[in-house]
Amino acid sequence: MSDSFDQISQQLKRRHRKSARLKYISMGALGLAAAFLLIFFADMLSKGLPAFQQAQVNIEINYTEEAATNGRAAVDPEIMSVVSRSVVRVIPLEMRNNPELLGTTQNRWVLADGPVDQYLKGNRVRLDDEEKATIDQLVENGKVDMRFNTTFFTRGDSKMPELAGIMSAVMGTVMTMIVTLAIAFPIGVMTAVYLEEFAPDNRLTQLVEININNLAAIPSILFGLLGLAIFINFFGVPRSTPLVGGMTLALMTLPVIIISTRTALRSVPESIRHAAFGVGCSRWQVVKDHVLPLAMPGIMTGSIIGLAQAMGETAPLIIVGMVAFIPDISASFTEAATVMPAQVFTWSGEPDRAFVEKTAGGILVLLAVLISLNASAVLLRKKFERRW
Repeated sequence: MSDSFDQISQQLKRRHRKSARLKYISMGALGLAAAFLLIFFADMLSKGLPAFQQAQVNIEINYTEEAATNGRAAVDPEIMSVVSRSVVRVIPLEMRNNPELLGTTQNRWVLADGPVDQYLKGNRVRLDDEEKATIDQLVENGKVDMRFNTTFFTRGDSKMPELAGIMSAVMGTVMTMIVTLAIAFPIGVMTAVYLEEFAPDNRLTQLVEININNLAAIPSILFGLLGLAIFINFFGVPRSTPLVGGMTLALMTLPVIIISTRTALRSVPESIRHAAFGVGCSRWQVVKDHVLPLAMPGIMTGSIIGLAQAMGETAPLIIVGMVAFIPDISASFTEAATVMPAQVFTWSGEPDRAFVEKTAGGILVLLAVLISLNASAVLLRKKFERRW
């Protein structure tokens, strides 16, 4: 008897040791994941926050007759290398629009050149000793200042890093998401309502359900190939536009919305349906007036999460051409546009050192939007969910 008791005690000790090891391994895995997440955010913040500041130089601009045809003549040649090329390019246009500037001299804060901006931020750039001396002299005289980079949020893409911004990508993303939502939400909700409330339980509906679940798990780039084959090659939808991008992302988002909507519909108790049938409601009235209103918080939550997932996609949009160089904001859904993930992808391939911080800054903006969308989905679920 004592031997069996000792054996049982040893077995219990071994089980407790295994449980403790599993607990420590799980805690270690969680800690490792948290450490990687912290490293990621720290790296993005260290590289991306400088993108929200831009060096500006206070210079004297002489609006002469020569400057009306050659903007470089309006700026002192000694500091020409410090000033962004975009400044001298717009001087002739500015003088044509404002003839009263002719013969005047003005002091203005203008954008510094990209390498100058990087030098002032402490990064290694290719500047000769004379250019560095000029910059240091301007700093001593208070002619250089680091200011909030409004250009990053108000302009589109540019080959000059000091002019590159995300505004055109933001507007392209908004327009693409409008198309995605307009297509995926009604079709997804109606499909889920039919499958859950009206469709008979037979092999055909079971096959449809299996395929919907499989579509939610396939790589997103395949949806890009499908969009290229159907929308561009077959229907002739303009390439690189928010219309074709939104339609392609709608294909990818549909399974997510269908699955989340069916889950929300299933969460409504059967007693509500039975009560509505008991007072003489038809099946459509039961769904429209009772089931859908109660399931709507869950439907909205799933739809927001699906849109957030679509907003962060790059691969399907690359296939349909939404990685074009877009310096201006698109005016319609059929004009060429780009989106924020594609803009970040484009910047990451640029050789200029200044685009490194632009890439990280774009990632920070995209992360802020995605985190906000997911947080709103959680808050929406917490506020409107009902426990039966």
